[in-house]
Amino acid sequence: MSIILGIDPGSRLTGYGVIRQVGRQISYLGSGCIKTAVDDLPTRLKRIYAGVSEIILQFQPDYFAIEQVFMAKNADSALKLGQARGSAIVAAVNNELPVFEYAARLVKQSVVGTGAADKKQVQHMVKMLLKLPASPQADAADALAIAITHAHMMHTLIKK
Repeated sequence: MSIILGIDPGSRLTGYGVIRQVGRQISYLGSGCIKTAVDDLPTRLKRIYAGVSEIILQFQPDYFAIEQVFMAKNADSALKLGQARGSAIVAAVNNELPVFEYAARLVKQSVVGTGAADKKQVQHMVKMLLKLPASPQADAADALAIAITHAHMMHTLIKK
């Protein structure tokens, strides 16, 4: 059995999703968003770090999975996203968690079956795979999809 924390980083809204994996079976433990409703970036990064640290304390995950940086149209946005990722990763490393990174395209492929899936498709498949009564918020669904991708990857590695 393992508990996996997935993170969909963002400088204003960071999604998180926590699942339990037992063999091939996955189950939902929790999800949500860390909201950083302030204007200055250093305070937002501090809130991301504190929020991820609190989630780690609450759920005691065994693995930390996060979306890789992708090239954005706006360089400033890409830099802020990278710093948000860094804050979350430091929280994981400070709590002795192994960090795994997955490309957005791989996450979509793993959960939906196509790397070109949109957010609605990801939300729907996360709802179905985890047998949730309703679709999670988009950023939380993306974070759960990242955790599910890690579960699939770990299961595939164990089989080999």
